[in-house]
Amino acid sequence: MIDSPSIDSAAETTRITSFIKTILKEQCFKGVVIGLSGGIDSAVSLSLLRRSLKPENIFVAHLYYFKSQITFLNSFLRKINIPQENIYDIPIKNAVNQIQKMTGLTKTSKNYKLRLGNIMARVRMVALYDLAKKHDCLVCGTENKSELNLGYFTRFGDEASDFEPIRHLYKTQVYQLAEYLNIPKEIINQIPTAALWENQTDEKDFGFSYKEADKVLDLYLKNNKIFKIFPNSKKIICWIKKNSFKHNLPYQVK
Repeated sequence: MIDSPSIDSAAETTRITSFIKTILKEQCFKGVVIGLSGGIDSAVSLSLLRRSLKPENIFVAHLYYFKSQITFLNSFLRKINIPQENIYDIPIKNAVNQIQKMTGLTKTSKNYKLRLGNIMARVRMVALYDLAKKHDCLVCGTENKSELNLGYFTRFGDEASDFEPIRHLYKTQVYQLAEYLNIPKEIINQIPTAALWENQTDEKDFGFSYKEADKVLDLYLKNNKIFKIFPNSKKIICWIKKNSFKHNLPYQVK
């Protein structure tokens, strides 16, 4: 039996909050902007920010295409004392649709769903960086190690940030940390999704679970051949390899 990679949640919390404080001090910033989707990664990242900063120095943006979840998120935001005036509930559909028109993207276009999803992710990041400029803040990313190694992100979209507090943690470790940080159960129990199209989920896209992926990733990254015992190991490694180019761009003359 191979267990999922685990962490000491208390030690990780101390380590990450220290990292956040150090980054802000070194870069001479007091505030942070973060996108809050309604999922576990952004909730954990926000909770860690709140343990590191005064609430008035944290700006939260809920950037939605389909339907706002701000009502669902308000109890969590109140619980960690984020000021109401620091919370932005921003629809991005009009901006996305304008880019669709500009590029001629329609439902009959090749790779329609993926292209539309990439536009959404990049529009969200444009909004986050504009808010960061407005409030003289850094942008906090919410990517985890599983997404990073599987290449499950949009370049210049959800990948873009000024610092990443949980990128060194596998998805299953983020769940461990969420329990320790007392993230509301209704957020922990949300099915992981980038909300890039109707009924989209991460694991449906993958064809395997984060629980299995994290075990395979951990063994693979440690050059341990035992990962072959997992039924989806080839599929998981394929995700790593087919998206590895994202970690090497942009290419340049040497």
